[in-house]
Amino acid sequence: MTDKLFTLEETAEMLRKTPAALRYQIHKGTAPRSAKILGRRMFRESDVVAFIDAQFSAEEEKVSA
Repeated sequence: MTDKLFTLEETAEMLRKTPAALRYQIHKGTAPRSAKILGRRMFRESDVVAFIDAQFSAEEEKVSA
């Protein structure tokens, strides 16, 4: 395993969101990919980075349109 695993709280901090806001995004299906591992919601570092990159790509497409 090469990816670091982040907790919900760590991921929320990376995204500058509250844990509650990230839980809501998970509920809506608009959060980075995650999985429950031994009862804890965990995020792979590569999935969080890909999610952030996708958000920037979407914004760049809006600006160039």
